[in-house]
Amino acid sequence: MASDRAERPDAVDRLHPVLLHHIVNTLGWPDLRPLQKAAIDPLMDGEDTVLLAPTAGGKTEAASFPLLAAMENSDWQGTSVLYLAPLKALLNNLEPRLETYAGWLGRTAGLWHGDTRESARKRMRVESPDILLTTPESLEAQLISKKTDHKHILGGVRAVVVDEVHAFASDDRGWHLLAVLERLERLVGRRIQRIGLSATVGNPEDLLHWLQGAQPHERTGRVVAPGVHLKAPEGNTPPPGDIELDYVGSLDNAARLISLLHGGEKRLVFCDSRASVEELGEKLRLRGVTTHLSHSSLSLDERRRSEEAFAEARDCVIVSTSTLELGIDVGDLDRVIQIGAPDTVAAFLQRLGRTGRRTGTIRNALFLATEEAALLKAAALLLLWGRHWIEPVVPPPQPRHLVAQQILAAALQQHTLGDRTWHEEWNGLAPFDRSATPIMKYLVGGGFLDTDEGLLFIGPQAEKHFGRRHFMALTAAFTAPPQFTVYFGRKDLGTIDPRLLLEQREGPRLLLLGGRSWQVGHVDFNRRRAFVEPAEGGGRARWDSYGLSGLSFPLTRAMRDVLLGANPPVRLTRRAQARLAELRENRAAHVDAHGTLLLREGDKLEWWTWAGFRANATLIASLGALADPVQQPDDARIRLSAATTPQSWQAARADLADRLVLPEVNPRAVQGLKFSAALPEHLAARTVAARLADFDGARFVLDEAVRWETRQ
Repeated sequence: MASDRAERPDAVDRLHPVLLHHIVNTLGWPDLRPLQKAAIDPLMDGEDTVLLAPTAGGKTEAASFPLLAAMENSDWQGTSVLYLAPLKALLNNLEPRLETYAGWLGRTAGLWHGDTRESARKRMRVESPDILLTTPESLEAQLISKKTDHKHILGGVRAVVVDEVHAFASDDRGWHLLAVLERLERLVGRRIQRIGLSATVGNPEDLLHWLQGAQPHERTGRVVAPGVHLKAPEGNTPPPGDIELDYVGSLDNAARLISLLHGGEKRLVFCDSRASVEELGEKLRLRGVTTHLSHSSLSLDERRRSEEAFAEARDCVIVSTSTLELGIDVGDLDRVIQIGAPDTVAAFLQRLGRTGRRTGTIRNALFLATEEAALLKAAALLLLWGRHWIEPVVPPPQPRHLVAQQILAAALQQHTLGDRTWHEEWNGLAPFDRSATPIMKYLVGGGFLDTDEGLLFIGPQAEKHFGRRHFMALTAAFTAPPQFTVYFGRKDLGTIDPRLLLEQREGPRLLLLGGRSWQVGHVDFNRRRAFVEPAEGGGRARWDSYGLSGLSFPLTRAMRDVLLGANPPVRLTRRAQARLAELRENRAAHVDAHGTLLLREGDKLEWWTWAGFRANATLIASLGALADPVQQPDDARIRLSAATTPQSWQAARADLADRLVLPEVNPRAVQGLKFSAALPEHLAARTVAARLADFDGARFVLDEAVRWETRQ
């Protein structure tokens, strides 16, 4: 690319000459990557596009270079490009890079999210940057803010880049994002180009159509994924990577092994709970390992200090939840270590992609299973990975609570909505269209909206439930359980579950936060603050979560395959091989290669479906009296009434696939549904129930052969 313009591909030739100069001379790149070349034409032609590449695949440049060229060619003024990401830390990490690229053309980039100082926001309100990096929640906050001239800051938007778009699409934040983008298009009065950046997913075309929002058939779009294999290759060739699975039996043993192995290397250790991050972090520090921590309940300053120290060091470990799974740069990693296993292959691919970035290195991961269930889950996950299988991205169904939120947010933005035209704010995007009329009627009847002469405006109940801090509670699509902030002097350490402060205990109350133990002194219950002093050890970590638990149908089925003898195409240590052999011997009575198993032992009758949490929850609700009424759904089995006979079972099963019902909902789960206060109770419960259901998995199981077996 550096030598002769005549030799450049036509697409590369479309980039602005100043950009090409800096790519070669400032970045020192001899050429663009295939993805970056392939993205130029669709992005500069205004097409909606999804760019697929593994982590560190150059997606940010693939999006920003063509958009900067289009900005110059068409003389876009003001904020013309929005760059949206799911994490503030990711935006913080990207801002210097985008600011540099924009600066080559005399353009600017600015950062606006919940941690941005008011002085910086004030400057951007007067002189808006050409590229604005923000979150959907902060974009919503701008739309409803009385301080912000929406038209001045956002009226010139031409394109939106959505980083880690798959993370949005599989979550309620995706519905929120789509709805806000439709309102933004109405504000600017034109179609906004939509560009999604994603790791490899199982259904990229569906992801593109989802991103296009209302009337996707009226918009041009394409998936750009050079070099990405969207289908499994012929034969049994495993994906590339150096993967090892070990069984260590406890978190203590995991800490010991990490402290002994890979000395001098920079290691990123993933745990799938904040409490495990804290416990492992403390155990590693006690073994003399330089250890940093990152999870969502640590304060912003604590996380930044950890991530910066880790990025600059060599012989050290950072222990993290999924907060470091996405594209935040933590420097040149040598190794990823996974405690247990994530719930999805997609998450594993994100984590694996943090390694192998240096020339001459390959992607690698070490799985350390601390218990048998985690070993089985890890083996199953790696079995799916070896089959080149990746979960499709599927938006959560029936987001009625977000429909209510959007109606209230639109009323705040516009000050009034027409009682017959309110649905036009989302350009026909379902379910924010006329089908939401029952929710609208409830908002009016319940006092969340007032009405006068055909106009709707914010009512007293909306003020009561969501009005604090200028309706900031309306901008987040998820619910976080109430937590206490922990202070050492004036230093904010992070937040903890309040039950750690309320449960009865003898002796001093000790907390574990930031990988260190603290003794609780004074607690200010009114302001939700706890003040602590350092302690020698013995602290406890705990956080509650409203999230739905349980494994998917494909992962649970892969667990059955492992018990039936399938091995993932990775290195298994002798410990892992031995424990898997024990597992297979001990669980042989619970699996059948030809279908499901009905097992009676004494007065206990269990149906081993291996169908996953949601399919089993659906079957329990649909079986009615045949299912034991006192049970929590399990991934692998269902308890049936001991009175069930083969005859009554066959009669019930005959047409069950045609009369499946939604699972029962725990009222506490409804509390975790953000904005449920703005929904009728029965609609809130049905929304949660729809997210607990797996009708396809349940039907699959009902079509399988069933073997009855009785043991004494």
